[in-house]
Parts: sequence; C-alpha cells; structure tokens
Amino acid sequence: MRHKSDFPALSDSVLRIQRIANSESESLNSLSNEILKDVALTHKLLRLVNTAHFSHAGGGNISTVSRAVALVGFNGIRNMALSLVLLDHMQDKAHANLLKAEFLRCLMAGSVAAEMCASSRDSEDAFIGALFQNLGRLLADFYFPDEARQVRLLMTAARNPCDETTAAVRVLGLSFEELGVGVARAWGLPDSMQRCMRKPTGAPPAPAMISPQDRLRWLATAANDVADTLLHSEPEQAEKQIQAVSERYARTLGMPSKEIQQATAVAREKLVQMAQAMQLQVVADSPARRLLRDPATAAPAPAEPGPMEELRATVIEVATAPAQPPSAVPAQQTTDVLVAGIQDVTNAMVMENFNLNDVIRMILETMLRGLNCQRIVFCLRDAKADCLTGRFGLGAGVESVIPAFRIPLKTQSDLFTLVCSKGADTLISDASDPSIAARLPTWYQQAVNAATFVLLPLQLKGVTFALIYIDAQNTGGIALDEKQLSLLRTLRNQAVMAFRQAG
Repeated sequence: MRHKSDFPALSDSVLRIQRIANSESESLNSLSNEILKDVALTHKLLRLVNTAHFSHAGGGNISTVSRAVALVGFNGIRNMALSLVLLDHMQDKAHANLLKAEFLRCLMAGSVAAEMCASSRDSEDAFIGALFQNLGRLLADFYFPDEARQVRLLMTAARNPCDETTAAVRVLGLSFEELGVGVARAWGLPDSMQRCMRKPTGAPPAPAMISPQDRLRWLATAANDVADTLLHSEPEQAEKQIQAVSERYARTLGMPSKEIQQATAVAREKLVQMAQAMQLQVVADSPARRLLRDPATAAPAPAEPGPMEELRATVIEVATAPAQPPSAVPAQQTTDVLVAGIQDVTNAMVMENFNLNDVIRMILETMLRGLNCQRIVFCLRDAKADCLTGRFGLGAGVESVIPAFRIPLKTQSDLFTLVCSKGADTLISDASDPSIAARLPTWYQQAVNAATFVLLPLQLKGVTFALIYIDAQNTGGIALDEKQLSLLRTLRNQAVMAFRQAG
C-alpha cells in the first residue's frame, strides 16, 4: 500500500486534518486553511455541507470553508473531510463502479447511525464509526482488487462457501477488520474510533450489559446491517427485511424497532442529496441504485394521516421542482437582486457592532424587491403567549396587517401553526383551493387573505422562533426556480445567523 502513489497523499491529508481537529490550541482559521490547500476537497466539502444531512447546523448556501467550520464544528468537518478524501482517491479508478457501490453502502450506514442518535455530538461519532467500520473492505477493493475479488468468490462458492473473515484471512493473511483498524492506527484516528471499528461478536445483548462505548459499536453494527440489507434486498422485500433487522437490535439499542425503521427512511432521503453533492453516480444495473431509491415511493400511506400528512397533497413544500417565473420580473433579474442582497447582508454582518434590526430589514427588502411581491411581514416569538406575533414589514398596506399576525405555536391545527411546528419552508400557489382554505386561520382570512404566499420559519436548535411571511396579490404570483429558492433560503439563514450572533 505504501508503494502506491495515492496512499502517502491520502495518509498525509488525513493526518493533518486529524491533528488540527483534535488539537485544543489550533484555531478555526488553521483548519480552514488546511482544507483550502486542496481545491477539490474544498468544493466537495461546501457541496456536502449544504445538504439536508447537515441542516441542523443552520445550513443554507454556505459559500466559505470558514463559515462551514464555524457552523458544523471541528468534529463534523473532520468526519466529512475524512470521507471525502477517501472517496477522492477512489472514484476515478477503473473499478470505480464497485468502489462507488461500497462507498455508498458505507455512507448509508453512517447516515442511519447518525439518525438513530438524539444529540448532534453522538450522531457525529456514530456517523464516522459506522462509515469506517468496513474501512478494511474499502481499502482491499481499492488497493487489492484481484484479492478482493477472490474473497468474494470464496464467499459465494458453490461448494464449501465461507464467511468474509475466513475468506479474507485465506487470501490476504488477515481479516478486513484488522486491515482497516491497522490503517486507522497509521492515520492517527482516535482510539475511540478504532474501538468502534471492531464489530462486536455474538447475539445483541440486553442494554444493561453494555457500556456506552460498546453501545456505539452495536449501533454502528446495526446501521451496517441495515445498509447491507438495503443493498442486497429486492425493493419489494426491503421493508420487511429492514423490519427484521430493526427488531433484532431494538432491545440492545434501547429504542423501538419503528424508530430504527424511521431513521432508515430519513437516512435514505439524505443519502440521495449527499450522493448528488459528492457527484456520485452509479450505473443502472448496480445494486447501489437500491440505496438511492426514493423510499417515499414504496412507503405505504398511513391509514389515518395526521394534519401535516394531509397537507402534503396540496401544500407545495419548497422543493426542487421549478415553477414558471412570473412574467413581470425576468428570472435573471430576480436572481441578481437576491445575490446582491446576500452580499450586502454578509458585509453588514461582518461588522463588530452590527444592528440586528437593520440586518433583518435588509433581508426583507431584498426578498421584497427580488420577488416583486406585494408585502412581507416578519413575525417574532412572544415567550409569554407562546406565539409568533407580527413585528414589522414592508410593502403595500403592510401596517394594517401586521397586528393581525398572531400564530400559536402549539395546540392549533391550522396551516400556519403546522408549518411553524415542522419548520417547513412552504409555498402556497393558490390559497383559494378548498383544501388549503379549510386550513387557513380565521384571522388570516379576515385581515390578510392573499392569493399566494410563502412561509419561511426561522429555527434555532429545532425550535421555531420567528417567521418570514411573503405574499402576492395574484394566484401564482410568486414562482421560484431552484437557484432562486436556494438564494431565498440563504437570506433566511442569514437572519437566523444574525439572531445567533446578536445573542
């Protein structure tokens, strides 16, 4: 492995990032500068940090490594850099399809493990632990493709097939696990990560019998079993197989099997975005296509859908499907205004003593001008009443509608409360549609009653504390293509950041 040109470069990159991320004296700037030395890594990191997997960090259109490090944290950047550096040295090889399938399987395992954790710190450790639990197999596929092929042949032989560990020892002289842990030690990965890479043996035990460190190993093992099941199961059998895997590990992990299944579904959705961000494409007949299959298409509809599920049929949550831009404002002009506004807000926020209200007003003005909408209202949480109330806004007749905005954050089942509770960016193209009108609160129908509107919740730590409301007088008066949507979300996230910085 040391004689192959890629390995020393890979090792140096990992060692440098590890050293800085694990240091108590190194700064954000040091880690950012180290990543910036690798142009390809920088681009991939910025694409990845904008995916849903890292939305808890306040994602959006993050355009600098420094901001990515500040939002995601040293550990999160370390984990992403490790996986991206590893991928970067693998994807352009002749046997790339096999490597991509295996890497996607590892990413799936990491994503499932992260979704099964309650805290962001635990999810980071679980993600990288599950991702690297099969590092040895990845390395063998990359450096020793012929030997790896022999291992697979021994495992699938018609006569006397054997398990992977036995086959690897026969061919390589050591197991894939030993190979992976040995390389992890050479790379300087933490001892805790090296322990997690060793799969526990035997049947999953009761929770009381395992330490927190061993629970992490079992969690990584369960996530890898889920990924293996998805990779090797036909789509129509996958759900049943995942249920069986979930039930096998539920007691050990101390969580209902349903939660493991839900974590798997969420992880699959995020994996699609992560694969796109990394520009990972697989051939049509690759088993990895099963991992990138949208689980929503196969999931049965609930017998009694809740309020948010009912809304999904009629409320268009802001997504990737572009709408036709309004004829009054050319699409490029809208984009230019939004981009310029983002830059202005950025410049204002780098000032040491920036004014929070001024920044919010800049954001609202940019949205108003860019979308050529009727009016825009900013609502903020009233802690005593536990509701969002209108504070200020811009546009035609906005002064008369601001007092009407009073959105309860609990108990109510109307559209505004549901959107805020879910933190769902939402575009209503036709508020007169009966299924939408039935969900509109009375105060809105009496005092505002716009034909088209957008709701952009602002959240900190998963809790909505503010809302940006934008409307248009005509049905379909607000239309967004994918780029404009990204810019709009960036402005919203700048508002969140402004509140976070202001304390």
